[in-house]
Amino acid sequence: MIYLDYSATTPVGFEVLDTYNKTSKDFFGNPNSLHELGVKSKSLMNSATKQIAEILNINETEITYTSGATMANNMALIGLAMHNYKRGKHIIVSKLEHPSIYVICDYLESLGYEISYVNNDDEGLIDFEDLKKLIREDTILVSICAVNSELGIRQPLKMIRQIIKKENPNTVLHSDMTQAVGKVSISMHDVDLATFTAHKIYGPKGIGLLYKNNNIELTPILYGSGKTNMLNPGTPALPLIVAFSKALRLATTDIEKRERFIERLNLKIVDALKKYNGVMINKTKYSIPHILNISLRNIKAETFLHALEEFEIYVSSNTACSSATLSSSVMAVYDDKVRASSTLRISLSHLTTTDEINKFIMYFNEIYRKLSGLHN
Repeated sequence: MIYLDYSATTPVGFEVLDTYNKTSKDFFGNPNSLHELGVKSKSLMNSATKQIAEILNINETEITYTSGATMANNMALIGLAMHNYKRGKHIIVSKLEHPSIYVICDYLESLGYEISYVNNDDEGLIDFEDLKKLIREDTILVSICAVNSELGIRQPLKMIRQIIKKENPNTVLHSDMTQAVGKVSISMHDVDLATFTAHKIYGPKGIGLLYKNNNIELTPILYGSGKTNMLNPGTPALPLIVAFSKALRLATTDIEKRERFIERLNLKIVDALKKYNGVMINKTKYSIPHILNISLRNIKAETFLHALEEFEIYVSSNTACSSATLSSSVMAVYDDKVRASSTLRISLSHLTTTDEINKFIMYFNEIYRKLSGLHN
């Protein structure tokens, strides 16, 4: 098997799984309980939270655990909108967001909020001048992902935040950092709100995180009993939290070294595929090497995906959470419907081997020649 869909999800690391199993076995007490087992579990949860806070260089009180990035995005955007509805109802998002952001924006729009979409340049970077023009007195929130999930375009969040705060100091910047954490260096201090999930960094599915600067207030969108966090009440998922902490520590170790290795694999694929007239490489100078997007002329992406699957090679078409026929991200950067109508996303990891890439290139060539021959 050759797995090249790491941006959709990652396998759980052995050490992470071991941590999950041990926590499930030895710390089954409810962290909200007052007896000895509960206190023991609460202490372990606090240790895990402290480790996450140290890794991210934030306060422990700024962490809210969620079921994943989608839940965290809902808490951030809806919670911020609800808390600030009297001050304003204007929200700005980029055209390069994960589908979950757009669905949330559609919901907020149905409640009377106004959504503006900021333009990007030919390289996929946010158009700073357009952003400046869009920010108003009633702009309560700007949401821009740290790294785009389809093209891997990385945004300069620190600069974006400076522009926003200069135009309106009260406007909050949220960033979906799902595709950035564990791949490139990030700083939570470049934003006011941030979200990401464990299953993209070799952690278990079902656990994510909302970073909320202590100066930011959100209205809870969930209600229930529980003493741990008012934004997400209920019994904390202790084994998932501790495994998340372990996964984050491992994923943020040797990032630069891993990135250099992945860059070499990325370039190897690009060099092999750019020779085909019917293959377009959707990559800008701001794309991180972990994500490589290509477009196919006259071949349906789904057909190619399943042809690769016959050789146990797994890639994505658009993002895993998108069912759209057109890639919105490719459209935003290239403004080309043909290019956006048949895209494949190849996502790499430090676990990917050179041998796997060589085999992928070999089978790609075989499949491409077979399928393109149908149209000659």
